[in-house]
Amino acid sequence: MRPRLLPSLIAALAAAACASSQSSPSSSSMSATPPTPDPRVGLRAGWMDAAEASWNLRVVSRTEPSPDFINRGTPGDDRLTNSDLAFLGNHAIQGNYSGWQVWDISNPARPRLRKAFVCPGSQSDVSVYRNLLFVSGEANNGRLDCGAEGVPDSVSHDRLRGIRIFDVSDWDHPRQVAAVQTCRGSHTHTVLVPTNDTANVYIYVSGSAPVRSPNELTGCSAMDPSQDPNSALFRIEVIRVPLANPSQSRIVSSPRIFQGLAAAPRHGDAPEDIAAARREVDSARAAGAFIISINGTEDYLSNGTAGRMLDSIVRQRGAAGRPTGADSATLRAGLPAWVARRFPPPDPSRPAPGPTQCHDITVYPAINRAGGACRGYGILLDISDPANPRRIGEVADSNFATWHSATFNNAGTRILFSDEWGGGGSPRCRATDKPEWGADAIFDITNNRMTFRSYYKMMAPQTPQENCVAHNGSLIPIPGRDIMVQGWYQGGISVFEWTDPARPVEIAYHDRGPMNAARLVDGGSWSVYWYNGVLVSSEISRGLDIFELTPSAFISQNELDAMKTVRLEYFNTQGQPRFVWPPSYALARAYLDQLQRTNGLPAERIAALRSELSRIERLNGTPQRDALNALATLLHGEARGAAGEPTVHLLASAVGELAR
Repeated sequence: MRPRLLPSLIAALAAAACASSQSSPSSSSMSATPPTPDPRVGLRAGWMDAAEASWNLRVVSRTEPSPDFINRGTPGDDRLTNSDLAFLGNHAIQGNYSGWQVWDISNPARPRLRKAFVCPGSQSDVSVYRNLLFVSGEANNGRLDCGAEGVPDSVSHDRLRGIRIFDVSDWDHPRQVAAVQTCRGSHTHTVLVPTNDTANVYIYVSGSAPVRSPNELTGCSAMDPSQDPNSALFRIEVIRVPLANPSQSRIVSSPRIFQGLAAAPRHGDAPEDIAAARREVDSARAAGAFIISINGTEDYLSNGTAGRMLDSIVRQRGAAGRPTGADSATLRAGLPAWVARRFPPPDPSRPAPGPTQCHDITVYPAINRAGGACRGYGILLDISDPANPRRIGEVADSNFATWHSATFNNAGTRILFSDEWGGGGSPRCRATDKPEWGADAIFDITNNRMTFRSYYKMMAPQTPQENCVAHNGSLIPIPGRDIMVQGWYQGGISVFEWTDPARPVEIAYHDRGPMNAARLVDGGSWSVYWYNGVLVSSEISRGLDIFELTPSAFISQNELDAMKTVRLEYFNTQGQPRFVWPPSYALARAYLDQLQRTNGLPAERIAALRSELSRIERLNGTPQRDALNALATLLHGEARGAAGEPTVHLLASAVGELAR
C-alpha cells in the first residue's frame, strides 16, 4: 500500500513527470570509455619536466621539494625520497628519508612550506593526533638528536630505531618529547585513537629490519620464540601514549599476532627479473663483491653491509684504520656461517614458519577491527582491547608476494590488500607482468571470514625504467559507493571503484613519464590520499602534487559536492575514519544521479524527484519540513521492489535528514 501524501506533493510530482524526462546534465553527455590509445603509454621522460597524462582529474598544483630536501645534482638521492603523508588542519605533513616537511595547503593551488625539519632515519612515515607528530625510524643512520652525521658504529646508544614523538603545537618550533626504541625499528606505524580510552592513543609498530644487538638495546633477541619466549620475531610492538604526558610513552605489549601461521604460498620473480638478477650477481663477482648463497640462490653483500662487517672484524682484532686483505679473507671464510644464522635452511621435520612481522596495519576504530598486511598473509584483528590486538582471521594468496597495506570499505564489510611485489624499487607494471601480480586483492568480510572476490591493477603498461607496483591509497567519500585513489609509484595515481567487488573499474588517473629514459631512477607517487575535497600525492622525487576530481560519466557534480561536505580535522590513512555525510541537497541529488546511472528508477520518476527537490529547497520553515518528511516517506515506500532499492532507501534517508 502506498502512503498518503500531501496533495501539493502529489500534484508537484505529477506535473514534473509530465513536464520532462530529461536526464541530469552533469554526466549524460560524458563518455564512460577511457581514451584510446592510453595516453599514459610512451610519455616523455624527465625529472621536473616529464610529460603528463590525466583523465577525469585536474592538476591543482605541483610543488617541488623544499631546498633542504632537494639535491639537484643527484635525482634518486635519499634527500629526494619523499615518503608518506598525514594531515592536520590545513597542513599536509610529508615524510622523507631525511626528515619531514610541513605544507600549508589552505590554498591547494599554492601550497606554502611551513617547516622543513631535517632528521635522517628512513622511512620517516608520519602520523598526527592533536598536537603530536609521530615519525617512524628504522635505518641505522638515525640519531636520537636528529643529527645528520649518522651513526658510524655498529653498536651505539646514539642510534634511534623506533618511534619519535614531537610536540608540534608550534609548527615553527617542533620539540621532540619522546623516542621509543624498538628491537626492529619502525618501518611503518599505525596510530589508534580508541573509542573506549580518551586518555591515551596507541601506536602499533611494524618493524622489518634485522633485530638489533642486545648491546645496543637490552632485551633484543633474534632467536626463535621456541628458544627464547622474548624473541623480537613474530610480533608487533604496542606503544601507549599518555596524551597528558607523552614523554611517558612506552611499549605496553608485544602481541604475537602471527602465532601458528605457516609459510604461505607465493609466486617468485618474473623470468626477465631472474635473468637480470643473475647478471647482477655475475657483475658483482667480477667487481670483487662478497658473494653469498641463500638456500641455493646466489646474492652479494651490499657495499654498506660489507663495510660494516669489515669494520667489525678490524675492531675485533684490536686495530683501527682501513680493513686489510686478511680481513677480507676472514669475512669470506665466515660468510657461510653468517648466512646459516641469518637464513637458516628449511627444517623438513617442521613446517616453514609464517611471517615474522607486518608491513603495515590499518585500524578502523568504528568497527573495532584492523587489517594487517603481513608479508605472506592478510590478517584481520580485533582491536576492542587497544593494547592487546587479537588475530581473528587470515587469508593467503599465491599470486601475492609482499602483502603491503590494507583498506576497509566505509561499511567495514570488505577489505582490500595491496601487494608490493618487488619492494617498490622495481618495474612491476610492464606489459609482460601478470595483472594478478603487484596488484590489489579485494575480499568480502562475513563473520570475520574473508572471501576473495577479485584483483585490481593499474591498467597502463609502464617501461622497465619505471618502478611501479601497488602502493598507498585511501577511500574517497563518494556517498553510497566504494571509490579509492591509489599511488603506483611511477605508474602514477589511479582512481577506481570497487562497489561491485567482483568487477573493480578504473575511473580516473594521472601519470608522468619516467624519471630517466635510459635507466631506472626511483620516483612516482608513494602515496595519494583524499583530504577535505582534494587528492594529495607525495611524489618520491618531484615533491607534492594536488589534484581534484572532475565531473565525468562515473562521478557527477552532485556527488563531488556531497563529497566536499565531509570535513576531517586530521587524517592518518592507517587510522581509517568512518565517513559521515552531513545533510545537504547535494547528497540527495547525488543519490538521484546514481539511480539514473544505474537505471535504479525510471527516468521520468528521477526527473520528477529532481524537480520536487528544487521546489522544496525554495521553501522555508514548517512547509519545507512537512514536504521533506512526506517525500522521505514516499521514497521509503517506493524503494521496495525498485531496481535500485538500496540507493532509493539512501535517498529517502538523505531527504528525511534535511527535515531535522
